[in-house]
Amino acid sequence: MKNCTFHIFFVSVAWLLVSCAAQTTEESPAKTILLKDFAPKVVNNIPVTHVERAKFDIIDMHSHDYVENAEQIAAWCQTMDEVGVLNTAIMHCSWIGRPFEEVVELYAPYRDHFRFWCCFDYTDMSPEGIAKACDLLARYHNELGAVGVGELGDKGEGDTYARPTDGKDIHIDDPRIKPLIEKCAELKMPISIHIAEPYWMYLPMDETNDGLVNAVNWHVDTTNCYGYDKLMTTFENAVRENPQTIFIACHYLNMNHDLPRLGALLDKYPNLYIDISARVAESAHTPRATREFLIKYQDRVLFGTDNGMDAEMYQMIFRVLETNDEHFYMPESEYHWSLSGFNLPDEVLKKIYHDNAERILTEYR
Repeated sequence: MKNCTFHIFFVSVAWLLVSCAAQTTEESPAKTILLKDFAPKVVNNIPVTHVERAKFDIIDMHSHDYVENAEQIAAWCQTMDEVGVLNTAIMHCSWIGRPFEEVVELYAPYRDHFRFWCCFDYTDMSPEGIAKACDLLARYHNELGAVGVGELGDKGEGDTYARPTDGKDIHIDDPRIKPLIEKCAELKMPISIHIAEPYWMYLPMDETNDGLVNAVNWHVDTTNCYGYDKLMTTFENAVRENPQTIFIACHYLNMNHDLPRLGALLDKYPNLYIDISARVAESAHTPRATREFLIKYQDRVLFGTDNGMDAEMYQMIFRVLETNDEHFYMPESEYHWSLSGFNLPDEVLKKIYHDNAERILTEYR
């Protein structure tokens, strides 16, 4: 009789536990939260460092014409002074509203804070047209002060960033534009180029995609254009065939997922540099590997932002480069992973922040 009573009690308790668990599971909001809505709050009692001003003076080698008027330029200059940015590259692109000449005119009163980069002109792709484009490049350089060419941008369809005519189906290794690339070497104008997108944007948009939350918004359809590896081939062709021209690959060449491959390219081509612009989230979720890479290639890395004019934007980058903070989030990145700082040595920081860019913009001249 006792055994029977115990058995009934055990079954009752088991049923109650299963019932409660099922009820809890059904009612739990965690089962219905979408990954895109994941917004965790860090509860760890760990260091949180706010870096208001960069440890060393900065040359920002990647930004754009974000302003609407001179007052906004003045405010931007004030922010730059406060956070430690000496001057900023204003890259010209098709999605910038003003022609290059108007950009230079607008920023003229603040020339000590900015350097200008122009586009290639693809209006006439005949040999005679390319010769005229070379003459225009020389005029931009000699008369309007263009220090480089960029941002060129090829995400598979050619240099669609160009203005006044987009370079659709014109890739950086196109033999028709070799005279323009050679002219850059003659004028000592580096070429800054955005090749492809982060690798997650090319992978299947399914549960296996590590960067899905961001990738789904930037997915690249390669049905009718070059894919990731084909783009990297065109870029390497151009770097190899034009050893006298400096190439700056924007955004770590979109190889944050494969730093050994990127390092091999830097080892192979002394005319290749990278900038770190707009890849905070893609780099700071692998802090040890990225730190090791930046230290090893400290002479070939350039600071860049590409994300507006706010002080907080600069300070987030400083936090990643300068501190040993860990497990913090950058919500605007749209990734689900947390970030950690690199705690780079001072000698490395100084090169990335300033010295490498200064060498390219002065010694290369």
